Amino acid sequence: MGPVLERTQQAILNDQFRESGKGVILTGGVQSVKDLPGLLQAIREFDNFNEDNDPWKEHDFGRLKWNGDSVFWKIDYYNESYSEWEDPLLGTCHRVLTVMLAEEY
Repeated sequence: MGPVLERTQQAILNDQFRESGKGVILTGGVQSVKDLPGLLQAIREFDNFNEDNDPWKEHDFGRLKWNGDSVFWKIDYYNESYSEWEDPLLGTCHRVLTVMLAEEY
């Protein structure tokens, strides 16, 4: 694991959201992984951010191995109607965390 990075305001908000376990969407492929509840817990606890995988210090993407599967998760930012991008620092931003197999990306 690389050096611990200073968290930006966006990273703090993204960590709080991801750790809450709310707003999660699962792709069809990831729904079939072994121990899905364990995977979701691992994503909530994910803290392996470094210069290589989080160059903008936003904590909005992660990857991990889960029972032989390569899994990605990412956070997207939407307006109230979920129709357009929203600035992630605004209080009106709605976050969605998508979990997928790497091959589905």
